[in-house]
Amino acid sequence: MKSLHDFLAEYVAVRRSFGTQYREPAKTLGHFVAFLESMGAGFITTPLALRWACQPFEVQRATWARRLSLVRRFATWLSAFDPRTEVPPRKLLQMRHRRPKPHIFTDEELEQLMNSLARLHSPTGLRALSHVTLIGLLAATGLRPGEALALDTADVDLKNGILAIRCTKFGKSRFVPLDASTLAALTDYATRRDELCPQRQTDAFLVSERGTRIQGCTARRTFASASRAIGLRPSLEGHRIGRGPRLQDFRHTFATRKLIEWYRAGLNVEREMPKLATYLGHVDVAHTYWYIEAVPDLLLLASEYATTHERGGTR
Repeated sequence: MKSLHDFLAEYVAVRRSFGTQYREPAKTLGHFVAFLESMGAGFITTPLALRWACQPFEVQRATWARRLSLVRRFATWLSAFDPRTEVPPRKLLQMRHRRPKPHIFTDEELEQLMNSLARLHSPTGLRALSHVTLIGLLAATGLRPGEALALDTADVDLKNGILAIRCTKFGKSRFVPLDASTLAALTDYATRRDELCPQRQTDAFLVSERGTRIQGCTARRTFASASRAIGLRPSLEGHRIGRGPRLQDFRHTFATRKLIEWYRAGLNVEREMPKLATYLGHVDVAHTYWYIEAVPDLLLLASEYATTHERGGTR
Protein backbone atom coordinates (compact mmCIF):
# COMPACT_ATOMS: atom_id res chain seq x y z
CA MET A 1 0.00 0.00 0.00
CA LYS A 2 1.32 3.43 -0.93
CA SER A 3 2.06 5.91 1.81
CA LEU A 4 0.22 9.22 2.17
CA HIS A 5 3.38 10.97 0.97
CA ASP A 6 3.32 8.86 -2.21
CA PHE A 7 -0.34 9.66 -2.83
CA LEU A 8 0.30 13.35 -2.21
CA ALA A 9 3.15 13.38 -4.74
CA GLU A 10 0.81 11.85 -7.34
CA TYR A 11 -1.96 14.33 -6.51
CA VAL A 12 0.38 17.32 -6.84
CA ALA A 13 1.60 15.99 -10.19
CA VAL A 14 -2.00 15.75 -11.40
CA ARG A 15 -2.79 19.32 -10.31
CA ARG A 16 0.34 20.64 -12.01
CA SER A 17 -0.55 18.81 -15.22
CA PHE A 18 -3.47 21.25 -15.51
CA GLY A 19 -1.04 24.14 -15.90
CA THR A 20 -0.88 25.41 -12.30
CA GLN A 21 2.38 25.57 -10.32
CA TYR A 22 0.58 24.51 -7.12
CA ARG A 23 3.55 25.39 -4.92
CA GLU A 24 2.00 26.77 -1.74
CA PRO A 25 -0.91 24.27 -1.62
CA ALA A 26 1.54 21.39 -2.10
CA LYS A 27 3.66 22.66 0.79
CA THR A 28 0.58 23.10 3.01
CA LEU A 29 -0.69 19.61 2.24
CA GLY A 30 2.78 18.29 3.01
CA HIS A 31 2.41 19.75 6.51
CA PHE A 32 -0.98 18.05 6.80
CA VAL A 33 0.41 14.64 5.83
CA ALA A 34 3.25 15.10 8.33
CA PHE A 35 0.64 15.92 10.99
CA LEU A 36 -1.28 12.73 10.20
CA GLU A 37 1.89 10.69 10.49
CA SER A 38 2.73 12.33 13.83
CA MET A 39 -0.71 11.23 15.05
CA GLY A 40 -0.08 7.66 13.87
CA ALA A 41 -2.86 7.87 11.25
CA GLY A 42 -2.51 5.99 7.96
CA PHE A 43 -5.48 7.64 6.28
CA ILE A 44 -7.47 10.88 6.40
CA THR A 45 -10.25 11.23 8.96
CA THR A 46 -12.59 14.18 9.37
CA PRO A 47 -11.70 14.81 13.07
CA LEU A 48 -7.97 14.91 12.33
CA ALA A 49 -8.48 17.10 9.25
CA LEU A 50 -10.52 19.54 11.31
CA ARG A 51 -8.03 19.51 14.16
CA TRP A 52 -5.16 20.30 11.79
CA ALA A 53 -7.08 22.96 9.84
CA CYS A 54 -7.89 24.89 13.01
CA GLN A 55 -4.23 25.52 13.82
CA PRO A 56 -2.85 27.96 14.69
CA PHE A 57 -5.67 29.20 16.90
CA GLU A 58 -5.00 32.92 16.52
CA VAL A 59 -5.51 33.14 12.73
CA GLN A 60 -8.75 34.13 11.02
CA ARG A 61 -11.50 31.56 10.66
CA ALA A 62 -11.33 32.07 6.88
CA THR A 63 -7.76 30.71 7.00
CA TRP A 64 -9.03 27.58 8.75
CA ALA A 65 -11.66 27.18 6.04
CA ARG A 66 -9.07 27.51 3.25
CA ARG A 67 -6.82 24.90 4.89
CA LEU A 68 -9.70 22.47 5.28
CA SER A 69 -10.75 23.12 1.67
CA LEU A 70 -7.30 22.02 0.47
CA VAL A 71 -7.61 18.83 2.51
CA ARG A 72 -11.14 18.21 1.20
CA ARG A 73 -10.03 18.34 -2.43
CA PHE A 74 -7.07 16.07 -1.72
CA ALA A 75 -9.28 13.66 0.23
CA THR A 76 -11.89 13.58 -2.55
CA TRP A 77 -9.20 12.50 -5.01
CA LEU A 78 -7.59 10.08 -2.56
CA SER A 79 -10.90 8.37 -1.73
CA ALA A 80 -10.89 6.83 -5.22
CA PHE A 81 -7.74 4.88 -4.26
CA ASP A 82 -8.18 4.36 -0.52
CA PRO A 83 -11.80 3.72 0.56
CA ARG A 84 -10.87 4.38 4.20
CA THR A 85 -10.45 8.06 3.37
CA GLU A 86 -13.00 10.37 4.97
CA VAL A 87 -13.90 13.51 3.00
CA PRO A 88 -14.69 16.41 5.38
CA PRO A 89 -18.21 17.86 4.77
CA ARG A 90 -18.32 21.09 2.79
CA LYS A 91 -20.13 23.14 5.44
CA LEU A 92 -17.93 22.06 8.33
CA LEU A 93 -16.00 25.37 8.33
CA GLN A 94 -17.98 27.19 5.68
CA MET A 95 -17.14 30.86 5.27
CA ARG A 96 -18.63 33.28 2.81
CA HIS A 97 -15.83 34.51 0.57
CA ARG A 98 -15.22 38.21 0.97
CA ARG A 99 -12.46 39.99 -0.79
CA PRO A 100 -10.34 41.92 1.71
CA LYS A 101 -10.41 45.67 1.33
CA PRO A 102 -7.29 46.59 -0.66
CA HIS A 103 -4.63 48.87 0.75
CA ILE A 104 -3.71 51.51 -1.79
CA PHE A 105 -0.11 52.48 -1.19
CA THR A 106 0.90 56.12 -1.24
CA ASP A 107 4.15 57.23 -2.85
CA GLU A 108 5.52 57.94 0.62
CA GLU A 109 4.67 54.45 1.89
CA LEU A 110 6.26 52.86 -1.17
CA GLU A 111 9.45 54.87 -0.65
CA GLN A 112 9.55 53.93 3.05
CA LEU A 113 9.09 50.25 2.22
CA MET A 114 11.88 50.30 -0.35
CA ASN A 115 14.21 52.02 2.12
CA SER A 116 13.34 49.48 4.83
CA LEU A 117 13.99 46.54 2.50
CA ALA A 118 17.23 48.11 1.30
CA ARG A 119 18.53 47.80 4.87
CA LEU A 120 18.02 44.02 5.02
CA HIS A 121 21.20 42.33 6.22
CA SER A 122 22.92 39.65 4.15
CA PRO A 123 26.53 38.67 3.43
CA THR A 124 26.54 39.96 -0.15
CA GLY A 125 23.63 42.40 -0.17
CA LEU A 126 21.69 40.30 -2.69
CA ARG A 127 18.81 39.69 -0.27
CA ALA A 128 18.06 43.41 0.00
CA LEU A 129 18.58 43.98 -3.71
CA SER A 130 16.19 41.19 -4.72
CA HIS A 131 13.38 42.19 -2.36
CA VAL A 132 13.62 45.86 -3.29
CA THR A 133 13.44 44.85 -6.96
CA LEU A 134 10.44 42.60 -6.30
CA ILE A 135 8.46 45.42 -4.67
CA GLY A 136 9.43 47.86 -7.41
CA LEU A 137 8.38 45.36 -10.08
CA LEU A 138 5.00 44.70 -8.44
CA ALA A 139 4.29 48.40 -8.03
CA ALA A 140 5.31 49.26 -11.59
CA THR A 141 3.56 46.44 -13.44
CA GLY A 142 0.64 45.19 -11.34
CA LEU A 143 1.85 41.58 -11.63
CA ARG A 144 0.52 39.01 -9.20
CA PRO A 145 3.24 38.26 -6.61
CA GLY A 146 3.38 34.64 -7.78
CA GLU A 147 3.86 35.77 -11.38
CA ALA A 148 6.83 37.96 -10.46
CA LEU A 149 8.50 35.22 -8.40
CA ALA A 150 7.91 32.66 -11.17
CA LEU A 151 9.74 34.73 -13.79
CA ASP A 152 12.75 32.98 -15.27
CA THR A 153 15.66 34.89 -16.77
CA ALA A 154 14.44 33.85 -20.24
CA ASP A 155 11.05 35.45 -19.51
CA VAL A 156 12.58 38.89 -18.99
CA ASP A 157 13.46 40.44 -22.35
CA LEU A 158 15.73 43.30 -21.32
CA LYS A 159 16.47 44.19 -24.93
CA ASN A 160 12.86 44.82 -25.97
CA GLY A 161 11.43 45.58 -22.53
CA ILE A 162 8.84 42.78 -22.35
CA LEU A 163 7.95 40.23 -19.68
CA ALA A 164 6.56 36.84 -20.69
CA ILE A 165 4.04 35.71 -18.08
CA ARG A 166 3.54 32.01 -18.74
CA CYS A 167 0.76 29.63 -17.67
CA THR A 168 -0.25 31.75 -14.73
CA LYS A 169 -3.59 31.89 -12.91
CA PHE A 170 -6.38 30.22 -14.92
CA GLY A 171 -3.71 28.81 -17.26
CA LYS A 172 -3.40 32.07 -19.23
CA SER A 173 -0.18 33.49 -20.65
CA ARG A 174 0.44 37.08 -21.68
CA PHE A 175 3.15 39.61 -22.51
CA VAL A 176 3.64 42.68 -20.33
CA PRO A 177 5.51 45.71 -21.72
CA LEU A 178 7.83 47.64 -19.41
CA ASP A 179 8.23 51.40 -19.21
CA ALA A 180 11.70 52.91 -19.51
CA SER A 181 12.34 53.37 -15.78
CA THR A 182 11.24 49.83 -14.89
CA LEU A 183 13.36 48.37 -17.68
CA ALA A 184 16.38 50.34 -16.44
CA ALA A 185 15.84 49.09 -12.87
CA LEU A 186 15.55 45.44 -13.98
CA THR A 187 18.62 45.76 -16.19
CA ASP A 188 20.62 47.15 -13.28
CA TYR A 189 19.35 44.36 -11.02
CA ALA A 190 20.35 41.66 -13.52
CA THR A 191 23.86 43.10 -13.79
CA ARG A 192 24.37 43.34 -10.03
CA ARG A 193 22.76 39.92 -9.43
CA ASP A 194 25.20 38.29 -11.83
CA GLU A 195 28.12 40.00 -10.11
CA LEU A 196 27.01 39.04 -6.60
CA CYS A 197 25.86 35.50 -7.43
CA PRO A 198 27.48 34.20 -10.63
CA GLN A 199 26.86 30.54 -9.70
CA ARG A 200 23.11 30.08 -9.24
CA GLN A 201 21.00 26.98 -8.63
CA THR A 202 17.97 28.25 -10.54
CA ASP A 203 16.84 29.89 -13.77
CA ALA A 204 14.78 32.37 -11.74
CA PHE A 205 15.17 36.07 -12.47
CA LEU A 206 14.74 37.09 -8.83
CA VAL A 207 17.01 35.06 -6.57
CA SER A 208 17.70 34.66 -2.88
CA GLU A 209 21.02 35.13 -1.10
CA ARG A 210 21.69 31.39 -1.64
CA GLY A 211 21.15 31.64 -5.39
CA THR A 212 17.75 29.93 -5.32
CA ARG A 213 14.29 31.09 -6.37
CA ILE A 214 12.61 33.27 -3.74
CA GLN A 215 9.65 31.41 -2.26
CA GLY A 216 6.29 33.10 -1.79
CA CYS A 217 6.26 32.53 1.97
CA THR A 218 9.70 34.16 2.26
CA ALA A 219 8.63 37.17 0.21
CA ARG A 220 5.46 37.64 2.26
CA ARG A 221 7.24 37.37 5.60
CA THR A 222 10.02 39.75 4.52
CA PHE A 223 7.45 42.25 3.25
CA ALA A 224 5.46 41.95 6.50
CA SER A 225 8.62 42.63 8.52
CA ALA A 226 9.36 45.75 6.46
CA SER A 227 5.73 46.85 6.85
CA ARG A 228 6.01 46.55 10.64
CA ALA A 229 9.21 48.57 10.59
CA ILE A 230 7.43 51.56 9.03
CA GLY A 231 4.18 51.22 10.96
CA LEU A 232 1.95 49.64 8.30
CA ARG A 233 1.47 46.51 10.42
CA PRO A 234 1.26 46.16 14.20
CA SER A 235 4.20 44.68 16.08
CA LEU A 236 3.36 41.23 17.46
CA GLU A 237 5.19 38.78 19.64
CA GLY A 238 7.13 35.86 18.22
CA HIS A 239 7.01 35.11 14.51
CA ARG A 240 3.44 36.25 13.91
CA ILE A 241 3.18 38.68 11.00
CA GLY A 242 -0.20 40.15 11.92
CA ARG A 243 -2.68 41.77 9.59
CA GLY A 244 -2.11 44.64 7.24
CA PRO A 245 -1.17 45.43 3.63
CA ARG A 246 -0.32 42.43 1.45
CA LEU A 247 1.94 41.97 -1.56
CA GLN A 248 -1.24 41.59 -3.63
CA ASP A 249 -2.13 45.18 -2.75
CA PHE A 250 0.57 46.49 -5.08
CA ARG A 251 -1.54 45.02 -7.90
CA HIS A 252 -4.61 46.79 -6.54
CA THR A 253 -2.63 50.03 -6.26
CA PHE A 254 -1.44 49.77 -9.86
CA ALA A 255 -4.96 49.17 -11.22
CA THR A 256 -6.49 51.88 -9.05
CA ARG A 257 -3.97 54.50 -10.14
CA LYS A 258 -4.50 53.63 -13.78
CA LEU A 259 -8.27 53.95 -13.48
CA ILE A 260 -8.03 57.25 -11.59
CA GLU A 261 -5.69 58.53 -14.30
CA TRP A 262 -8.22 57.64 -16.99
CA TYR A 263 -11.16 59.19 -15.17
CA ARG A 264 -9.29 62.43 -14.51
CA ALA A 265 -8.20 62.57 -18.17
CA GLY A 266 -11.85 62.27 -19.23
CA LEU A 267 -11.34 59.01 -21.10
CA ASN A 268 -14.15 56.55 -21.74
CA VAL A 269 -13.23 54.10 -18.98
CA GLU A 270 -15.77 51.53 -20.14
CA ARG A 271 -13.98 51.35 -23.48
CA GLU A 272 -10.52 51.31 -21.89
CA MET A 273 -11.35 48.70 -19.22
CA PRO A 274 -10.81 45.60 -21.45
CA LYS A 275 -7.25 46.80 -22.12
CA LEU A 276 -6.50 46.89 -18.40
CA ALA A 277 -8.19 43.51 -17.88
CA THR A 278 -5.98 41.97 -20.58
CA TYR A 279 -2.85 43.59 -19.15
CA LEU A 280 -3.63 42.28 -15.66
CA GLY A 281 -4.50 38.81 -16.93
CA HIS A 282 -8.14 38.83 -15.80
CA VAL A 283 -10.34 36.22 -17.47
CA ASP A 284 -13.39 38.45 -17.07
CA VAL A 285 -13.50 42.25 -17.23
CA ALA A 286 -15.91 42.12 -14.27
CA HIS A 287 -12.90 41.27 -12.07
CA THR A 288 -11.34 44.56 -13.14
CA TYR A 289 -14.51 46.55 -12.46
CA TRP A 290 -14.27 45.32 -8.86
CA TYR A 291 -11.58 47.94 -8.19
CA ILE A 292 -14.12 50.71 -8.76
CA GLU A 293 -16.38 49.27 -6.06
CA ALA A 294 -13.53 48.55 -3.64
CA VAL A 295 -11.85 51.98 -3.65
CA PRO A 296 -13.95 54.97 -2.47
CA ASP A 297 -12.02 57.53 -4.55
CA LEU A 298 -12.65 55.50 -7.68
CA LEU A 299 -16.31 55.00 -6.91
CA LEU A 300 -16.71 58.77 -6.48
CA LEU A 301 -14.95 59.48 -9.77
CA ALA A 302 -17.07 56.88 -11.56
CA SER A 303 -20.25 58.43 -10.15
CA GLU A 304 -19.18 61.92 -11.19
CA TYR A 305 -18.26 60.66 -14.65
CA ALA A 306 -21.61 58.90 -15.09
CA THR A 307 -23.59 61.95 -13.87
CA THR A 308 -21.74 64.31 -16.20
CA HIS A 309 -22.29 62.12 -19.26
CA GLU A 310 -25.93 61.50 -18.45
CA ARG A 311 -26.42 65.26 -18.68
CA GLY A 312 -24.73 65.32 -22.04
CA GLY A 313 -21.66 67.15 -20.76
CA THR A 314 -17.99 66.47 -21.54
CA ARG A 315 -14.95 66.13 -19.39
